[in-house]
Amino acid sequence: MDPMMFDASPFPALLAWSVVLLFVHISLQAMLATRELGSTWNAGPRDDGRKPEGKLAGRAERASLNFRETYPAFVALAVAQMFTGDPTDWGFYGGCFWLVMRIAYVPLYLFGIPYIRSLAWLGSVLGLVIMAFHLIF
Repeated sequence: MDPMMFDASPFPALLAWSVVLLFVHISLQAMLATRELGSTWNAGPRDDGRKPEGKLAGRAERASLNFRETYPAFVALAVAQMFTGDPTDWGFYGGCFWLVMRIAYVPLYLFGIPYIRSLAWLGSVLGLVIMAFHLIF
């Protein structure tokens, strides 16, 4: 395998940006939970079973869990695109669409905006379908 083959691929950068979004999810969830339960709770072993009960901390946790449900599929599809090449760019467009929709999903979920949030989730799934379709056909 030629290591230079990845130089021309846009997928490593797309994967890197997806990791940034993963860290945003983790940080947002941690900040909101710490704001509610305190730094002693956050630094401790959390054996007492306490969980944040506030709306924002709960929404951040659910948004993060939702992100992590589709994230493995995105990573697998992006890596497959790197190995197979993407001469039409449709796989890349699908990946970009997934990322943009996942970014949009965060504030939509945090602010409790129904329906549009669901459309953002459906859009992210469509991005994955485009990526998969490009690999299959």
